[in-house]
Amino acid sequence: MPAPLMTTLLAQETARATLERALERERVHHAYLFDGPEGVGKELAALGLAQALVCERRAVGQGQACGQCSACLRVPIRSGETRPLHPDVVLLERGLYAPEQIGRRSAETQDLSIDQIRTLVLARAAFPPHEGKARVFIIRRAEELSVAGANALLKTLEEPGDRVHFVLLSSRAESLLPTIRSRTQRVRFAPLPDAIVEHLLVASGTSAEAAKAVAKLARGSMAEAATLADPEATAEREAFVDKAIQSLGGRGLGGVLDVAEEAKKQKAGLDLNLAALAQRLAEQSRREALEGGAALVPANRHRLALGAASQLDGNASAQLVVESMLIRMRGA
Repeated sequence: MPAPLMTTLLAQETARATLERALERERVHHAYLFDGPEGVGKELAALGLAQALVCERRAVGQGQACGQCSACLRVPIRSGETRPLHPDVVLLERGLYAPEQIGRRSAETQDLSIDQIRTLVLARAAFPPHEGKARVFIIRRAEELSVAGANALLKTLEEPGDRVHFVLLSSRAESLLPTIRSRTQRVRFAPLPDAIVEHLLVASGTSAEAAKAVAKLARGSMAEAATLADPEATAEREAFVDKAIQSLGGRGLGGVLDVAEEAKKQKAGLDLNLAALAQRLAEQSRREALEGGAALVPANRHRLALGAASQLDGNASAQLVVESMLIRMRGA
């Protein structure tokens, strides 16, 4: 039998307890900001909260949905669907809807537009829920809200209609407008333990050996783990690491410049490639220290790789970051 979605949330005990306590006390906030890395359960928790709010059988004082009534069964996003089937659980995301569905002429390529906010939120939030229990708006990657869209949402966030709730999901909550943040109650979500990431990967069909290796690099994110577990991405990552290490021992800087030039083309996954490089270098250093006493691979090289990965969080040039890192490693 289907279980309530909230019971399937793993390793987020604090966030889950906060939401269940609010449900038990019938004091669910009208607007939440779920803040944490991608792929750690924020959307699952949002759907679990929505399920409890629309549940037809949940009694006063209960912190869980029944998971089995008609309303509960229409909240999880089914295979082949892009959003919940329940009319009172509304999912918003940049590009999720065809332009004509939200009154636009072109697709949302840059941000979550004011058109989506007007069509899906403002046109509905002032009216009672369709089926009488509650209406829940879930906004994926809320940091992608356009300035106009965020400003249009402000008044509704401050003075929502009866039984109307919002859940904003973000991995970069500090980039949201301060006026948005001040109108929401923040619930923090932590990175997942490696053991949980490994378990979920194996459950999805990844081999145990590959899952263990991926979990070490995924930084507690199932979103990153899924990318890392992809065979094509794995092959590209291994090729990058091999070329980077080879460039450290070659004559001249030709190999370094080649690796840096390639890095410019792959900035989307470069931080993960650098994390994999750091892991390989650290493992080599430990292995050589155990086998022969003094390590041939300088121990600080892996720290240079981690430092380079952190530089990519800003607007640093990927090519220059990798070039500088490799040159410093050669001199280490």
